[in-house]
Amino acid sequence: MKIIPFFSFTFLLIYHINAQSITIDKNQVMDFFQNQQFEEAISYLEHVAGNDSSNLEVLGFLGYANYMNDNIKVSEKYYQRVFDIDSNNIPAIQYLATIKSRMNTEDAKMLTRRLINLQPDKDSWYRKMAELFRGGNQKDSALSYYSHAYQLSPNDYRNGTGLADILIDKKNFSNADSIIDKGLIKDSLSIPYLKLRIRSAYEAKNYQNALSPGEKLMRLDEPSLSALTQIVLSYYNLEMYNDCIRVCEYMLHSDLDIEAIYYYEAKAWAKLKDFAKSNELLQTCLAKAISKTAEMYYYNLGENQEALKQFKKAVSQYDTAYYLFKNPVMKYNCGRIYESNLKNEKLAQKYYTAYLALAKPQSPNEKKAYEYVRERWSKKKLKSATIK
Repeated sequence: MKIIPFFSFTFLLIYHINAQSITIDKNQVMDFFQNQQFEEAISYLEHVAGNDSSNLEVLGFLGYANYMNDNIKVSEKYYQRVFDIDSNNIPAIQYLATIKSRMNTEDAKMLTRRLINLQPDKDSWYRKMAELFRGGNQKDSALSYYSHAYQLSPNDYRNGTGLADILIDKKNFSNADSIIDKGLIKDSLSIPYLKLRIRSAYEAKNYQNALSPGEKLMRLDEPSLSALTQIVLSYYNLEMYNDCIRVCEYMLHSDLDIEAIYYYEAKAWAKLKDFAKSNELLQTCLAKAISKTAEMYYYNLGENQEALKQFKKAVSQYDTAYYLFKNPVMKYNCGRIYESNLKNEKLAQKYYTAYLALAKPQSPNEKKAYEYVRERWSKKKLKSATIK
């Protein structure tokens, strides 16, 4: 269930001023909201409202209850009614802007501009507009609105991090760092600012400056994939391979079980001349990189090529399947094609010998195939036939 933010109750109280003819038990409604009983609130409000679709208080409550109950389309309908009656109703405009931002950015921008016009000194409206522009990859406009939000309220970390983030996007690292450093002076353990400090240093190739905030992030036990990956690469680029490995291990132990982390650690072990450890990790990379269902795809590709009588292409598909997944049946398939279709006993012998060395037949068909190969193609039989 959603947690009701404090400001939502403040917005709801605005509707009380606009109450019209309908009398509702506001304490009952607030109890529903406080206990997150939104279905019950909707049922109660719809019953009280009846056919009166012009009561702003009830419409606002119904919009809010449906929004919190994830009935977004219904919520939009109620807030739109409020807006149609009172186009300056700030809670309705805000919720409509939030809903529209999911689907129609231009409508969301129009509504957010209205909020800015109604409350030009409220930083959150400028930040909301910046987020809309950034979502549309309009970075210059986003920068302008983030800057205005930051000027209005520099102590709100959301304004500072939003502005710094867009400055990093635009490669303006010095101004970004200035904002980040001010944020970290106020709160040296601010995770959003620490992440941005790492990102700015890494993207500016100032790898040394990424290390301290990265270590602090780990001490805070904040396993951020993006930020810690940048720390791994910073240590690697600084040729500090043991530290690179240490951070990789921290990430893996923090359930960031990602293929790339094994790869970076493998590279670091190779730099330390421990090629056995590096190879072990690279094998893990391969296992993670290749879907187990790929064996079936290669097998079916091979079957299709056989049906088309493109036998060498079929062998290539079976070979690839074996190379990736080590299923000895693929060796059998290759031998079978060389024996029956390509009439090349030498290559058939090669594949069948490999199959016999690896096979562990389970199904009746596999056991039958294994017995055939063992009887017909084992080296012992071939040697006896040559002597005779």
